[in-house]
Amino acid sequence: MEYHPQPTPGTARPWAFPAPERGALPNGLTVLRCHRPGQQVVAVEIFLDAPLDAEPEGLDGVATIMARALSEGTDKHSAEEFAAELERCGATLDAHADHPGMRVSLEVPASRLAKALGLIAEALRAPAFADSEVERLVNNRLDEIPHEQANPARRAAKQLSKELFPATSRMSRPRQGTEETVERIDSAAVRAFYEAHVRPSTATAVVVGDLTGIDLDALLADTVGDWTGNTVEPRPVPPITADDTGRVVIIDRPGAVQTQLLIGRIGADRHDSVWPAQVLGTYCLGGTLTSRLDRVLREEKGYTYGVRAFGQVLRSTAPDSASGATGAAMLAISGSVDTESTGAALDDLWKVLRTLAAEGLTDAERETAVQNFVGVAPLKFETAASVAGTLADQVEQHLPDDYQAQLYARLAETGTVEATAAVVNAFPVDRLVTILVGDAAQIEEPVRTLGIGEVSVVTG
Repeated sequence: MEYHPQPTPGTARPWAFPAPERGALPNGLTVLRCHRPGQQVVAVEIFLDAPLDAEPEGLDGVATIMARALSEGTDKHSAEEFAAELERCGATLDAHADHPGMRVSLEVPASRLAKALGLIAEALRAPAFADSEVERLVNNRLDEIPHEQANPARRAAKQLSKELFPATSRMSRPRQGTEETVERIDSAAVRAFYEAHVRPSTATAVVVGDLTGIDLDALLADTVGDWTGNTVEPRPVPPITADDTGRVVIIDRPGAVQTQLLIGRIGADRHDSVWPAQVLGTYCLGGTLTSRLDRVLREEKGYTYGVRAFGQVLRSTAPDSASGATGAAMLAISGSVDTESTGAALDDLWKVLRTLAAEGLTDAERETAVQNFVGVAPLKFETAASVAGTLADQVEQHLPDDYQAQLYARLAETGTVEATAAVVNAFPVDRLVTILVGDAAQIEEPVRTLGIGEVSVVTG
């Protein structure tokens, strides 16, 4: 048998997160471009300053319906024709609304970029918002709500937001609206929200891919450059306040064989100097299968298939914001355990947190976390879409263009002591709100005996 010679590794090359080139169109649209040779599928992300807290009172969900309606017909194409034109381009288009604003995402072969950008420009400049299409989208959204209520993880997330934030805060309510608010949405409400908040002067377009032979300036000028709109004064940004008094809320699901856990509070966002240490410490706590939580709850005790700890930015404010508001991230631990082990699993989880506070992380844990973040980065950002998504995240969180590139250097410089302090501060054992979705008849008493906070039970 003839064997081929074993491949030999090439010379290691230094890697850095791609640096974008920033510019602007005459209509006020900010543009970030990033040439990535070989990436023949171009990714475009457009961030629109249409945050959820701008939704009119009683119309929670109108931003979501508007986002979905952008691709449901324009002044030139019906919904069916628009979808067919996208398909001819080999393009995928998606849009969603969240607390910072709205994102429109496009992926298309570089050879069809001109046509696809023309379609996006058409959707942004002259969406139809036909009565029939908006009504269909509203009905689709109403159909989704019962399924979300039945999903333990989604139900826990909604309850955690309700518990943490005051009722007057938009963050306390479901991102995509409730049955009561969505039922009120019609095409007039969608158009009013669009006209009030969607304009080029407050939007940013990120374009990433192989731009060889593409006159992007001319292409943008002929497409999104024709989009016009009035300028507007910056909106006041409400401050983020939260109540992380240690407590437990059980959402009763009689007969449930598992308990869904979601334990969280509000912490520092990416503008805070503690963020790199918080990222490392949280990863060591519950970022992977070999983290502390999994080692105890999954490997040693067999309570769960996996428990994860994470930090997710909710909203950030520009550092020089006149409002003085600050950003915040949701810091959380999530997973599910079998019903009978709920009390024991929570007890062991709190023991992990207390041990971490008492003994700290090890140098080996910190080193593994750094290597996993830095070593995997070139693969994580292999596609144009992953780079474009990260650059758009930086835009909506008011971060500098080189933030991601600098983050890896800060991660490598962060020591074990700093990572320990950050994760202990992120998850203090007496300041965590615990949401449990499970059979209250079986889990309430074992949880009460743990002393991790006042326990209440709700239905639904």
